[in-house]
Amino acid sequence: MPMRIRWGMLLLGLLLPGLDAARCDAAVELFAGNQIDLIVGSGAGGGYDTYARLLARHIARFLPGRPNIVVQNMPGAGGLRAANYLYNVAAKDGTAFGTFGHDLVLVGLLGHNSSVQFDSRKFTWLGSSSSFANDAYLLIAQPDAPVKSAEDARGPNGPPLLVGASAQGGGTSDIANLMRETLGFNLKLIPGYPDSNAMFLALDRNEIDARFTAISVLQLTRPQWLIPQSGMHVIVQFARAVRHPQFPDVPTARQLARSDRDRALIELAELPYLLDRPFVAPPGVPRERAQALQQAFASVQSDPQYRDDAARLKLDLSPIGSDEVARAIEAIGATSPATLDYMRKLLTNTGGG
Repeated sequence: MPMRIRWGMLLLGLLLPGLDAARCDAAVELFAGNQIDLIVGSGAGGGYDTYARLLARHIARFLPGRPNIVVQNMPGAGGLRAANYLYNVAAKDGTAFGTFGHDLVLVGLLGHNSSVQFDSRKFTWLGSSSSFANDAYLLIAQPDAPVKSAEDARGPNGPPLLVGASAQGGGTSDIANLMRETLGFNLKLIPGYPDSNAMFLALDRNEIDARFTAISVLQLTRPQWLIPQSGMHVIVQFARAVRHPQFPDVPTARQLARSDRDRALIELAELPYLLDRPFVAPPGVPRERAQALQQAFASVQSDPQYRDDAARLKLDLSPIGSDEVARAIEAIGATSPATLDYMRKLLTNTGGG
């Protein structure tokens, strides 16, 4: 090896630790004594809020300078308001990150909704606290609802099931429209509820017959609905390749699909559930600050104190990191153009029903 190259490599080796230290110092200078805003795209008390507040209590211990983490709820349009804010308005220096509905990952890639002001691929992804490995997304109805099973829901002449939903283009609205198209369910959407708590309240008041929600959310907010004695009817389970062991008699959406095309649409819509509790920072966060957030997110997921708190709250922890999020988004993008186009048209041309 020429002497000049050997000296150059030696000099580089001496400089690299200094460069790493400089990056670390920059992160400490940014975080120490500062506030980091954690934006939650739903109201207080719901599933996303619970995961966010748990993370806020622990992640500062893994960030340089141990900054103060402040949770700010920003409900609206099924998390779309928060996603747009994080992408376009929030500080891009590492002092803001947040969480919103995982369904918005697909919405941001399809580009069918004029209210969407972000590209899912360009967020600074930190990871997801849950990959839905032990969960299921349920259509659950009241005891006296006119529809009590998937067979009832397909009845062409019976009364429709009144289903609460977020604003048009939100996750609950899109999944309901998907099930009308692919499963033939007779659903009438009652849209406009700002968050999960509002939909639960609507059920309590008999304003609606049913809603979509996850087992993990019910464990937090309505655990009594998960026992047979409650009289609640689970119509179908979504985001499951096989039936959840807690509901062995309830069919999955894939099982009820009427054609290969319908099954492909369902599987596409289920992909974002791999990012069940996603956390993102705005696009353009400087590399060293983005890495500090990503590393802190990864480290806290295996922290005993964090996991003990999650167990007490009965939260599913099946985390994935930023690299796995990128692969999941890539998988969505790799879906056949025909399926993506049909999904885009389906979600663009649906109404309240």
